Amino acid sequence: MMAMELRAEVTVSTPVGLHARPAALLVSEAMKYPASLQVESGDRRANAKSILQVLALGVKGHGRVTLVAGGERAEEALQALVRLLETGLGDTP
Repeated sequence: MMAMELRAEVTVSTPVGLHARPAALLVSEAMKYPASLQVESGDRRANAKSILQVLALGVKGHGRVTLVAGGERAEEALQALVRLLETGLGDTP
């Protein structure tokens, strides 16, 4: 049986994109879940639990990303990451 993947497209609501602090917050939230979590930007994909991979995506402010989740607690993890991205990742405009 093939594992189901959940996907959500979201706009990064911080004007600075996924630079160091917002990326660290995203990774910290992703680490709370056993699910496999990925961030896609264009044709690139990063492990959402790897700060270096997330930073390497170079996501700009208000850029669109796709979150991909699979495995245990995938739906809960996906919802948490979407909420985090949509609410600004702790950055104030």
